[in-house]
Amino acid sequence: MNEQKGISKGKIILLVDDDVDFLDITESRLIKDGFKVARCEGQAAAEEFLNGGGQFDLAVVDLMMEFFDSGFVVCRKIKKADPKKPVIMATGVEGETGLAFSASTNEERSWIQADVMLEKPLRYDQLKKQIDILLPAD
Repeated sequence: MNEQKGISKGKIILLVDDDVDFLDITESRLIKDGFKVARCEGQAAAEEFLNGGGQFDLAVVDLMMEFFDSGFVVCRKIKKADPKKPVIMATGVEGETGLAFSASTNEERSWIQADVMLEKPLRYDQLKKQIDILLPAD
């Protein structure tokens, strides 16, 4: 495992998205940065993982998967099980629907259930910066 500066060695990132290319690229970069990855292709797979007691330290969840609100459903399940578990929501919903969501206030976070919202297309450096903030190295 990579032992570079600032890396959260052994931390598990749950990736939930229906875009296999996003999963492949992001998983590869996270592993290169020393993380372990639990990968779920869509809401149904994520719910199966969560219901089966799957372990992770932080989740990155797409908003629109099988349904327009799939990411909200997954986030709620994560936060219901552990309100302190960090969740990053990645979404392209604004570009597709014109609707904009934010997790910048406590009120917004209370119904969105994500700690951070990032707009797709998502650059890895943006994602990594938020992971480092929400999941500091030990």
